[in-house]
Amino acid sequence: MTSYLCAIGTATPPHRIAQPQIASFMAQALQFDDDNARRLRALYRVTGIGHRYSVLPDYARENGDFTFFPNTPGLEPFPGVGQRMAVYREHALPLSVAAAQNCLRQLPEVTMDSITHLVTVSCTGMYAPGLDIELVQALGLPSNIRRTCVNFMGCYAAFNALKLAEAFCQADAQARVLIVCTELCTIHFQKNPEDDHLVSNALFGDGSAAALVQAVPARSGPSLALAAFHCGLEPDGHADMAWHINDFGFEMTLSSYVPRMIQKGIRKLTEDLLQNLPVQLRDIHSFAIHPGGRKILETIEKELGMSPEDNRFAYQVLREYGNMSSATVLFVLRELLASLTPADAGAPVLSFAFGPGLTLEAMLLQVQYA
Repeated sequence: MTSYLCAIGTATPPHRIAQPQIASFMAQALQFDDDNARRLRALYRVTGIGHRYSVLPDYARENGDFTFFPNTPGLEPFPGVGQRMAVYREHALPLSVAAAQNCLRQLPEVTMDSITHLVTVSCTGMYAPGLDIELVQALGLPSNIRRTCVNFMGCYAAFNALKLAEAFCQADAQARVLIVCTELCTIHFQKNPEDDHLVSNALFGDGSAAALVQAVPARSGPSLALAAFHCGLEPDGHADMAWHINDFGFEMTLSSYVPRMIQKGIRKLTEDLLQNLPVQLRDIHSFAIHPGGRKILETIEKELGMSPEDNRFAYQVLREYGNMSSATVLFVLRELLASLTPADAGAPVLSFAFGPGLTLEAMLLQVQYA
């Protein structure tokens, strides 16, 4: 039984901040001298990111006007985990509700009481009773809805949520699964001058994406059939992408070797995904790749013989939002869905995402048009 991704909705916080503004904040927060500040601004320029969104206005402000970080030299005392989780609890729900409502407005035939499963995804905040229960109450979902939380898996977690949704739909042809990925990455800024932290601070933003998966296509417009999944691991990259909870928030490790690890595994990942399917790489002209960073996108293009135009949706999301962890690939898929026409019916779509492990996830979808 085939399952279908029928609609995707997104939401972002109100603070849209230009990349040069964030670079200035970081240089001041890290108390960099002029030479290090210039190098930091150069790093921010080459990311391919124009703006990012944050629940915190501080990244566009000067010390003295901060609302979350202390208005002191060096931002001391630096906010701890409890303070950051309080911000997550305040902002995650309204952002998630906005994304879910944006998704469901696209499907008039789907009522709140007809949704059977809710899957929430996040690696940037946890609490209980959690976001899943609050979403049930805020959206008016059935109290007996089947709830699943996918936590702390990082940028590839939306793939695991889609796999769960597919399994639910295969078990029950009446299943309607609402997936909500909400990430507030910017609340976890780490005041650390090491290269891994500088790169992480230059890439991540906040956002939420919601998707509706069911056993039948949408009644009108395009849907994406979930045709196949495949997961690969590159153990040599185990230490190159990691996510740990420390005393001052969640600490991201993102080394410069990650593109090399992806380069090592991406062709085999693609071959393993397609090996038992009536589709070859040369047949695929539509792509939805998680924009973990510009270098990652360029590496995949080189290895798979793609052009930047093939990767245009990923570059667009990277430029406008940065990397929003698990929500990002759904933002890319939303852009792809919006571009489809009836002439695209039957076309295959190849999608990738990457995360700690080093985990490489691949998914093949097929365009369906009602």
